Amino acid sequence: MADADDPAGAGPAKGGADVLDRLDPVVLHHIVNTLGWPDLRPLQREAIAPLMDGQDAVLLAPTAGGKTEAACFPLLSAMAEQKWTGTSVLYLCPLKALLNNLVGRVDAYAQWLGRRAVLWHGDTKESQRQRVRTEAPDVLLTTPESLEAMLIGVKTDHARLLGTVRAVVVDEVHAFAGDDRGWHLLAVLERLERITGRSIQRIGLSATVGNPEQLLRWLQGAGAGSRPGRVIAPGVHLPASGDAGKTATDSSRRPAGEVELDYVGSLDNAAKLIAALHRGEKRLVFCDSRAQVEQLGAALRAREVTVFLSHASLSVDERTRSEQAFAEARDCVIVSTSTLELGIDVGDLDRVIQIDSPASVASFLQRIGRTGRRPGTVRNCLFLTTRKGTLLQAAGLLLLWSRGWVEPVLPPPEPRHLVAQQLLAVTLQQHKLGDRMWDRQWNGLAPFDRSAAPILRHLTEEGFLDSDGGLLFVGPEAERRFGRRHFIELTASFTAPPQFTVLSGRTEIGRTDPTVLTEERPGPRRLLLGGRSWQVTYIDWTRKRVFVEPVDGGGIAKWMNGGVAGLSYSLTRAMREVLLGTDPPVALTRRAEACLTEQRETDAPDTVHPGGTLITRVGSDVRWWTWAGYRANATLAATLPSAADPLQRPTDCWLRLREDLTPADWRAAREGVGESLVLPDVDRRAVRGLKFSAALPERLAVATVAARLADFPGARSVLSEPVRLVDASGSV
Repeated sequence: MADADDPAGAGPAKGGADVLDRLDPVVLHHIVNTLGWPDLRPLQREAIAPLMDGQDAVLLAPTAGGKTEAACFPLLSAMAEQKWTGTSVLYLCPLKALLNNLVGRVDAYAQWLGRRAVLWHGDTKESQRQRVRTEAPDVLLTTPESLEAMLIGVKTDHARLLGTVRAVVVDEVHAFAGDDRGWHLLAVLERLERITGRSIQRIGLSATVGNPEQLLRWLQGAGAGSRPGRVIAPGVHLPASGDAGKTATDSSRRPAGEVELDYVGSLDNAAKLIAALHRGEKRLVFCDSRAQVEQLGAALRAREVTVFLSHASLSVDERTRSEQAFAEARDCVIVSTSTLELGIDVGDLDRVIQIDSPASVASFLQRIGRTGRRPGTVRNCLFLTTRKGTLLQAAGLLLLWSRGWVEPVLPPPEPRHLVAQQLLAVTLQQHKLGDRMWDRQWNGLAPFDRSAAPILRHLTEEGFLDSDGGLLFVGPEAERRFGRRHFIELTASFTAPPQFTVLSGRTEIGRTDPTVLTEERPGPRRLLLGGRSWQVTYIDWTRKRVFVEPVDGGGIAKWMNGGVAGLSYSLTRAMREVLLGTDPPVALTRRAEACLTEQRETDAPDTVHPGGTLITRVGSDVRWWTWAGYRANATLAATLPSAADPLQRPTDCWLRLREDLTPADWRAAREGVGESLVLPDVDRRAVRGLKFSAALPERLAVATVAARLADFPGARSVLSEPVRLVDASGSV
């Protein structure tokens, strides 16, 4: 199971045995007799009373920690005890594949009580949706986007279907909270409470995060502080969310797991090693780009390894076939992006292999948590790094992990574009909106409160909303911008880059970036998709379709990377620690040790110093080695305009200073900062990646992007440190 392998594996819990008596007798009977569990896990026991009492909660446990059961058993028992009718529980997930994976299990539990759980997402057929509308299920598994579509769609009587909801379970809640989908989720839940006329119990399921109490308050939305809630995490160390230098390092807090760090120098060498090692085992290999997945998959297939692929640009059928075949096989490899990081069931894994490094400790915890589920096995991960920089990044990440440190999950600041989206969506939902009472739709939740008045005024002035007699209606500009396919564009809070659908005959293989089709290249145009090469036979530019036929090799995989690249302050600082001589307490191969030693001997003297940051000059190239992460460096570049080179893109490790900078200029620039920091400069074109930016004044759209590029705490930390100025000869 994706989240419940050996749920009794922790053994009987000490004390509190009578808490099981609160569960419905039928539920308890099936736990013992149908599932064959002698006891519940500590998390599942501890969740019973607060969840049945209607408290909000965040349940924390590693992957396969039994979180789904910890939520379902008490809610089903409350459903029976309190005689809930209609659709009373919503189960929300960030991925359709995760919902597909869960629905059978949740429905089986519901059927113990004669209840029913069904699925509704973007791939659900209209006939199935119509049945949901006419025969409301007790538990509805869906996504926030589909929930929004129900609220604004004309086919669904949302008051009838959703007016009976009592509780919402948000699976992988940390995946929502860290991006704009979280703001969208909170806004939709507040609107749902307006429909039900009552507070809805909110339960979040999460892997370990650095700020669980803050995550709980975030999930409670407008009700935070006014209704009970608790974090339930028995046996889980709740880490501090301070920076790497302030985190405790005693060995008793180090997570369990066998981790090895290797340096192989290229993706082809990684393929050779994977093909040679661990034969007969089931291996899950994580890459951090779709192109890398495709290239590694093709290289493994060329070495006659049974390999399957999974990433977001493969068709649903292709991914499902891969995941099912992998789950049923033994001696095989599946290569994936983060699509298999969350709790999707791919069977019993022997080993996780990471190519290069994920960008966060939280991501690594999800990945290593896919292993060690069988009795007598331990969690394990082999890192195969292909470049010196990614070896250093992996070493820094493992240093943080060894200290029990996990990133805090923080919502992106100033989601003005989501405020615009919500104002349009709620007007569609209700067909009209009072121009004085509009803010009540979100129960006072910021930023969907009176502070959004300038955005509402802009929407009215630009024709997105029409005003008549004190009421607001959807205007012609909203129809023009977002009205296609019944305003389906308004249901998603993120912008998907344009891609072309790739078809072999009538079979959809996946989607490819249009640049692969337009770049000048010699010879026939070939794509790499699904780990196989395809030759393009015809391109339908109007319908964005590419027809292909299989060929032996030569395909190219490429996708434009959306979002802002860059590592965090904490991770980049941990990489600096590694350069200064600290090894992560994991197994290092001789190749990894040799490469780290080389970096410390050749790179470190010119880039790091234990006493502070460095400014180096090589000819006209002046660099400030801050080791503060991309966002902090972008903030510093904007804050120190008299010292920073205006024509640059800061990196994670350094930013470029003016070539004519003198020590006196530097001191003057530093002294002029004081306590005031400046938001990073933003190219006006950058707002195109902000969904619904067209519904914002340009200055607010730019300000939103700038706020998301900034790291004020990291920048302040750097400014407080001593700086050493070193020229090419090494003199200060």
